[in-house]
Amino acid sequence: MQSEERLTRVRTIADYQFGKGSGKELFPEGATFQLSRTKRVRQVFHSGKRITTARAKDGFFTLSMKGAAVLHGYLPGKRLRVVVCEDAAPFVAKGKTAFAKHVVSLDPELRAGDEVLVTDENDRLLATGQLLLSPEEVLALEGGPAVDVRVGIESKKAE
Repeated sequence: MQSEERLTRVRTIADYQFGKGSGKELFPEGATFQLSRTKRVRQVFHSGKRITTARAKDGFFTLSMKGAAVLHGYLPGKRLRVVVCEDAAPFVAKGKTAFAKHVVSLDPELRAGDEVLVTDENDRLLATGQLLLSPEEVLALEGGPAVDVRVGIESKKAE
């Protein structure tokens, strides 16, 4: 498979996962790929920085902070966002779990298992991770984890 075909494929997956047009934003021309032994795309890079990693179980993408920042700038309003209160923001930025009781609002279109952008109330990007519950459950519960934060802007793993 040629590089152009791979680029088209990853853009299509990103458009499905994050919304129309996201693929072109996340993966500009010149994106490079790290492949698995079976020649599947495992990671996508641009300018030497990792943008996404493909999950082995379903082929969807997990975001690096660079990829999250690109989507944060591109997606309108509250799309793909989980907003946490100011008290929780410093912890989430360090890569700690975002708990349901700290969530102020979130995109009602999200589903459990979706890759999300975690922001503070001023829409400042704090982290990226996976939503563990449905939006209704997050808002109804008083405790428990809501977002399994993969990486925060101040965590050691941030690139």
